[in-house]
Amino acid sequence: QVQLMESGGGLVQAGGSLRLSCAASGSIFSINTMGWYRQAPGKQRELVATISRAASTNYADSVKGRFTISRDNAKNTLYLQMNSLKPEDTAVYYCNADIMTLIVPYPPKNYWGQGTQVTVSS
Repeated sequence: QVQLMESGGGLVQAGGSLRLSCAASGSIFSINTMGWYRQAPGKQRELVATISRAASTNYADSVKGRFTISRDNAKNTLYLQMNSLKPEDTAVYYCNADIMTLIVPYPPKNYWGQGTQVTVSS
């Protein structure tokens, strides 16, 4: 009953920018921590950034100063502004969230989106 839907991926040249969005929908009571993860071909999925409901953020060292995570609690939406993109940022980007549902609010359940492809050309 809960879905995470990412959007905003695409092909961009090195040095360019993209903004990813992730909309949560369904029987949602509250959303706790949300985050972005990415997985490049042949590599393990890795953390990009997380944000608490109170907007406390955490970033991977590789994206600090270039990426900004934010959220709109009223819209149940997560964002990732990606600037100064590099070819090594090429990956499928996944949205993740700990969600308390209306039916079973506790404990929160972890959800993943289906992913959106980001490709940075050199």
